[in-house]
Amino acid sequence: MLEKTYDHAAIEPRMSKAWEDAEAFRAGKALEVNPKAEPYSIVIPPPNVTGSLHMGHALNNTLQDVLARFYRMRGRDVLWQPGTDHAGIATQSLVERQLAEKQEPSRRDLGREEFLRRVWAWKEHSGGTIVNQLKRLGASCDWSRERFTMDEGLSRAVVKVFVDLYNDGLIYKDKRLVNWDPKLQTAISDLEVIPVETKGHLWYFKYPIKDAENHERKFVVVATTRPETMLGDTAVAVNPEDERWKPYIGKTVVLPLVGREIPIVADEHADPEQGSGAVKITPAHDFNDFEVGRRCDLDIVNILDKAGNILLSPNIDFTRGVTANPEILSTIADFNGLNRFEARKKIVERMEERGLIEKIEPHTLKVPYGDRSNVVIEPYLTDQWYVDAKTLAQPALAAVREGKTRFVPENWRTVYFQWLENIQPWCISRQLWWGHQIPAWYGFKVDDEDPSQLAVIGFDGKNQTKTTSDRPMDQWWVVANNEEEALAKAREYYGRDVMLVESAREALERFPDRCIWRDEDVLDTWFSSGLWPFSTLGWPDETPELARYYPTSVLVTGFDIIFFWVARMMMLGLHFKKEVPFRDVYIHALVRDEKGAKMSKSKGNVVDPLSVMDNYGADALRFTMAAMAAQGRDVKLSMQRIEGYRNFATKLWNAARFCEMNGCVRKEGFDPAGAKLTLNRWIYAESQATAAAVTEAIEAYRFNDAAGAVYRFVWNRFCDWYLEFAKPVFMGEDEAAKAETQAMAAWALDEILKLLHPFMPFVTEELWTVTGEEGPARESLLALASWPEPAKDTDARALAEIDWVIDLISEIRSLRSEMNVPPATLLPLTLSGATEDTKARAARYEAFLKRMARLSDIGFADVPPQGSAQFVLGEATMALALAGVIDIAAERERLKKEIGKHESEITKIDARFANEQFVAKAAEEVLEDNRERRAEAEAAAERLKAALQRLANVA
Repeated sequence: MLEKTYDHAAIEPRMSKAWEDAEAFRAGKALEVNPKAEPYSIVIPPPNVTGSLHMGHALNNTLQDVLARFYRMRGRDVLWQPGTDHAGIATQSLVERQLAEKQEPSRRDLGREEFLRRVWAWKEHSGGTIVNQLKRLGASCDWSRERFTMDEGLSRAVVKVFVDLYNDGLIYKDKRLVNWDPKLQTAISDLEVIPVETKGHLWYFKYPIKDAENHERKFVVVATTRPETMLGDTAVAVNPEDERWKPYIGKTVVLPLVGREIPIVADEHADPEQGSGAVKITPAHDFNDFEVGRRCDLDIVNILDKAGNILLSPNIDFTRGVTANPEILSTIADFNGLNRFEARKKIVERMEERGLIEKIEPHTLKVPYGDRSNVVIEPYLTDQWYVDAKTLAQPALAAVREGKTRFVPENWRTVYFQWLENIQPWCISRQLWWGHQIPAWYGFKVDDEDPSQLAVIGFDGKNQTKTTSDRPMDQWWVVANNEEEALAKAREYYGRDVMLVESAREALERFPDRCIWRDEDVLDTWFSSGLWPFSTLGWPDETPELARYYPTSVLVTGFDIIFFWVARMMMLGLHFKKEVPFRDVYIHALVRDEKGAKMSKSKGNVVDPLSVMDNYGADALRFTMAAMAAQGRDVKLSMQRIEGYRNFATKLWNAARFCEMNGCVRKEGFDPAGAKLTLNRWIYAESQATAAAVTEAIEAYRFNDAAGAVYRFVWNRFCDWYLEFAKPVFMGEDEAAKAETQAMAAWALDEILKLLHPFMPFVTEELWTVTGEEGPARESLLALASWPEPAKDTDARALAEIDWVIDLISEIRSLRSEMNVPPATLLPLTLSGATEDTKARAARYEAFLKRMARLSDIGFADVPPQGSAQFVLGEATMALALAGVIDIAAERERLKKEIGKHESEITKIDARFANEQFVAKAAEEVLEDNRERRAEAEAAAERLKAALQRLANVA
């Protein structure tokens, strides 16, 4: 017996337990029923172990679950592989923050081993939060197979991939620029960099040309937004085609505050149309400048330390080739150790004192911030490990071009191609402790003639002296699968026994020629997640799961990680498994607020999915996500829509109770295709059409179309019309018609529960369970029931007849609303030009039409009566007598006034779009809002104009 009211809070945990107890989502379950069941597999984009469910997760996992439940019900052997990512930076930062809050020793004070023990303890205690939230959403993963990117099996896979790629020459060490976070003191990926529009300045510095008395120009003027980087300038670039500067190419300028002579070089990076046409080149602190430096073989001078402070001494690169002079000694003394932004102010002051600033202009620029640290990111020159991504990218490009993997929507292929065709080396090392430690071990190369190898030349700010650098002696390294293998290779290198120590410092303090230590850095988390489609299935072992479920069927993900994850899975999957990791890649859009703005904490427009599920239920949230997931369009999340779909669940619940109270019980052997009543043949045909539409739409990843089709069938066809048509049958005396309609209603409700289940699993499973208490026993949970297979042939005559009745009632209701006819007023309807079939239909459904359309009478005439509003349905003209019912003149004026309001709105919006400045400056969500408002106003105006035209026939 169904409860009186729909209570999602009670239903959801009960149904979750039923699925868990039945192992409903276990991979291989379908083989128990059909040993020939075809596999269907999805790997979940692993959420961060530190994470909490947000709307992006809700959308992504709802769509995956729709697919998993749909194909499971179609008899496929579904594996939805779950797991979480160790989230190197986020997790390490979280634990370090907790240590600080508890006033416990820092990471460095604890040491690596103890700190990692603390992280693992946190993971075991709190790392399952996101998984439990996904379960609450209804995610039908095979939770028995949950993986973690740092579990034993996946860690073994990571080591093998690193070692194999290194041995293949596809992993190497290099000194290049990276995105450097001075607070976290690690390299970070582009995805972790947030460009923030900031109001700053352009400083125009004058660099003296050497031997200026021999030249027309005395200075080269260069502009910079980061004055502190000038200390690392090693050239000025001009365009080789710029006639103004051609005579100066190959000359030198004297770098102010330093005294370093730097060349004027020719490079197309310099834009003749910008400023003076000359640009300062700082290869160690700008990505574009780094490439210019490589092309022009320039020196590279890094003037920052890892914390973002000025490092001038000891710094052999800064002082190399510069004769000690008062300028550089003063600069070292005044700037060494300063914070970069403090140094910026003082450098500007110093340049002003020397008369070397031509001008200063306000300038708006995008400043890169770290998403975790919220500090300004620096391009920073360091030794890092890299993957030769260009080589690995070639098979990944070919696979998509050849159709082995397809993108949905297809336009995302272009983004994928553009990135892979211009791909740069992939920096895979991170200066963290939490993560997969790089399987490389180092030792010192010992020179018998100079065993210390630590002395370098530098300036201490006062005199030219020999000072000690912290730069280590030359090192060699070995990449190995484990410590034993590394020690064996080290013994071979040194020709003696070797010991393993913690660090280079310990090796130096003990026996530099017989110690090795492991690389302290860890791998980028995208490196391990790039193996996700096959490492989670047991690779490098050749497991049965790997053979059965790889390649996976589809990947569902956001467009923002096409580069960081999708492309890398393609590259690594093809290299190690020789097959694409997935057949389809479905790219979903962003979830925005109801006005189209991107959600952010600073804007205060973030919607918490957990709060939404508390208030409206998981089913309402899921259906909203699916219904709004149109390909290529962002989801504009409206609480009104969520509430509406909660009401939809309530509507379904009440319809099921209505059926229950009217004796609609499933009947053994009932054949819906053999129904005799036109009404029942109609709902059967509608259900078949809906099943076909939903099936086709899900297969094509048109989730919004699938959700829309089942919504219309449930609300508009079944609840609003079929059950209304059925009421007189239930209350009538024709027992055969009553029994057939009861059986058909129960059958149709079952079909609804099946079609709706992938979108709203909790309420449908509950209704399936309770309605199964009477009639034939259920063979399984709804999650494991068979998906409807639509019949090809249905009764077109029944469809036409019932649809005619529905259309007639709908048109009359619309007309009454447009004309402001009071609800209690009964109107006569006259049909003119009607065929005998139409007259017969009107007669058959006369009582129903009168009740549902508020009619006093239904008559027939050769021509429509005077004083009536008219519309055409089929071959007949329908006329409602309005004369004497409403004030025709007043109604005409009202309609004209309403039309005028909408046309005024259209004119205002058109004027905005005619304004080029508005179009150029307005945010995209503002433009889209205006487009939508215009479309709504235009539709309303056309509707009202049609109503006004109808009144033309009313005297």
